[in-house]
Amino acid sequence: MVVLRWGKYMNVRGPGLRLVVPFMDQAVKVDIREQVDRVPTQKYITADNVVVDMDFVIYYKVLQGDDEVRRAVMDIENYRMATINLSFATLRAVIGSTSLTEALSERERIRDQLQVRMDEVTGRWGIKVSQVEINEIDPPPGVKAAMEREKSAAAIKTAEITESEGSRQAAINRAEGEKQSAILTAEGSREAEILNAEGDQQAAILRADGFSTALDRINAVAQSADARTMSLQYFDTLRQMGNSPATKFIFPMEFTSMLESFIGSTTRRPNDQ
Repeated sequence: MVVLRWGKYMNVRGPGLRLVVPFMDQAVKVDIREQVDRVPTQKYITADNVVVDMDFVIYYKVLQGDDEVRRAVMDIENYRMATINLSFATLRAVIGSTSLTEALSERERIRDQLQVRMDEVTGRWGIKVSQVEINEIDPPPGVKAAMEREKSAAAIKTAEITESEGSRQAAINRAEGEKQSAILTAEGSREAEILNAEGDQQAAILRADGFSTALDRINAVAQSADARTMSLQYFDTLRQMGNSPATKFIFPMEFTSMLESFIGSTTRRPNDQ
């Protein structure tokens, strides 16, 4: 309670039962609790010349202390009305330097600027603005419709981009799958050709080994054959040649010599050595 005597400041008295002199003293009660006031909706112009309707709530209180209580009574006629009117002017200055897009997306920044600017002024009245909360920012209907169209177009664009990204990724996945399939097919064909080549090589080696073994056996038999045996083989060959339709035959010189020895052996007397 601030006590004035004949309109002059006397002192500040705390809560409780206090006695004042009638007609001489005037007692002004001061509520030091935190107070809240909702600022009515007003029109504000943004930096891009868009008129918006805004309303907000301010929380403030008279600071505890004799000097702060005295200033709240003696330095300002009505601190409550002064604080509300100050919020109007301060918010107009803040919104005037902010675009509509920033005002809609950066409420916290606007709130903090409003609180700081108001607190700088109300501090000299012994008032502390503790908090400011913006309830609503309402642009004109035409602007809202344009924003809705822009939002819808952005959503469609995002959906198309997402769809195209999905199609691109699907095409990449298909190409990767086809690539892996082609690689596996080529590797399978290469391994099959290698196996076939190795099989042919082994078969050729086995055939060559068989042929070499047969030649070795023939050579071994030929080494043990005498002249008469070879002559009999030549006679068998002549018999087969006689069965053919050919009319001319060519005999090697070795055949004549072998024939002579064969004839000589057959005409030799039994007691000849």
